[in-house]
Amino acid sequence: MKKEIVINSSPHVVRVAMLEDGEVVEIIVERADSKRIVGNVYKGKVTSVKPGLQAAFVDIGLERAGFLHASDLDHDDENDEDSSKGGGRGRRGRHRHVPDIGKVLKVGDSILVQVTKEPINTKGPRLTADISLPGRYLVMMPKGRHIGVSRKIEDRRERVRLKQALQKHRSGEGAFIIRTAATDVEEASLKQDVDYLSDLFRKIDQGSKEVQAPALVHEDVGMVVALIRDLFKEETARLVIDDKEDYDRLMSYVKTFAPMMKERIQLYKGDLPIFDEYEVEAELKKTLDTRVWMKKGGYLIIEPTEALVSIDVNTGRFTGKRNQEETIFQTNMLAAREVARQLRLRDIGGIIVVDFIDMEIEANKKRVFNELRNHLKRDRARHKVFQVSGLGLVELSRQRVRPSLLSQLSDPCPYCTGTGKVQSMETMSNKIERLVHRIAIVTRERQLQIQANPVLALHLLEERPEQFRDLCRNFDLELNVLDDAALHVEQFRIISLATGKDLIAEFEKKTQRGGRR
Repeated sequence: MKKEIVINSSPHVVRVAMLEDGEVVEIIVERADSKRIVGNVYKGKVTSVKPGLQAAFVDIGLERAGFLHASDLDHDDENDEDSSKGGGRGRRGRHRHVPDIGKVLKVGDSILVQVTKEPINTKGPRLTADISLPGRYLVMMPKGRHIGVSRKIEDRRERVRLKQALQKHRSGEGAFIIRTAATDVEEASLKQDVDYLSDLFRKIDQGSKEVQAPALVHEDVGMVVALIRDLFKEETARLVIDDKEDYDRLMSYVKTFAPMMKERIQLYKGDLPIFDEYEVEAELKKTLDTRVWMKKGGYLIIEPTEALVSIDVNTGRFTGKRNQEETIFQTNMLAAREVARQLRLRDIGGIIVVDFIDMEIEANKKRVFNELRNHLKRDRARHKVFQVSGLGLVELSRQRVRPSLLSQLSDPCPYCTGTGKVQSMETMSNKIERLVHRIAIVTRERQLQIQANPVLALHLLEERPEQFRDLCRNFDLELNVLDDAALHVEQFRIISLATGKDLIAEFEKKTQRGGRR
């Protein structure tokens, strides 16, 4: 399987797409005004202790207090795990003793904590006092003692070699987990990671003594560098990025920590915007749709609710060639693969219920279930799949670390009091910016007018004047904005001032054959 990473970076937003055999399977979006905080370390102040919940709320200087459960207090987890994400927690021992939080913490206490889950909706960030610091090949837990090895490293000799090498170079402080990426690496690389992580914790420890709570003590690396650290592995064929500064930053990191991988990082220099070239833009647009079409004419209906996400499978236009059971089986097999992809693509977490079409043959049910489970193995997020219920439903849970892609790209609709979704002003502004960029390249038009709903027009004029001035300067454009109350908040037009033509329609005609898969 050919794996690629495509990064579109701009001052306002960084978008990352992961492709497998040319198909988009994950999209991560990070805006400048809402950078991720997972992995950050704070000196926090306990504002409330809830013995009934076995939890405390900790002020870390953000809008909402963080949630700290008793099971996330300091401990030494003896399990061999693969903590492959910044601030990520391995699976905890099921029978580990959980202390009484009321005896450990009281209101007003200062405590060093790390963010493990972003704030989602009305919930504050999830915290842990058991700090973990990820490197390229190792994860360090400063308050632990053991050495663990990723379960994904199955070769016993390699596990023993890595443990012995790490034992030789560790200073005796802290627990270490050897990550999957460490397979076959030299001792010198492990020592480099040990030295880097040990020095990093000493700085964090010293920094925490010099500040008053609440305060940020350590900020995890940005998303682009974290991507290299956590995702850019041996099986990744290449990484392509369109921003020179981020490219230089990546190359600097790779030369230090993984020099053998620098040949696989490329700076994109194509004429089309990078997400158009790799057809990610079209896939991103589809993630806002409730209906997902599959091959042969079947489709999924994906409906997020407060409690869970329901996914309904339908045969649609697919009528099959043999009999009804075979048609339903083929549809369900395609759906099993697509469901696994959509969970990754949309970053859907929590409880998911999949309603496959009823099948009569028991062997077919098992094959569909196994197909779903096998494709979910590609998912980086932890998940658990339950057997088909008596109603023919498949229930599963999936780790939720950040808000879903849908919640990042949309706001509750003001026209239907939250029962539907519209794209946010930031998303619409970014969309218009990219479309003007693409139109300028493809149509060669230089006098443009943006016609938009008054709310969107005002946002463009007051919040994004610099971005459009940059567009005008870079492409020698004349660009103005006109409000039109007849347009929906998600609607806009881009008109040629010279000819009066609809340039969006003109652009779409010229680019139907422009992209590639």
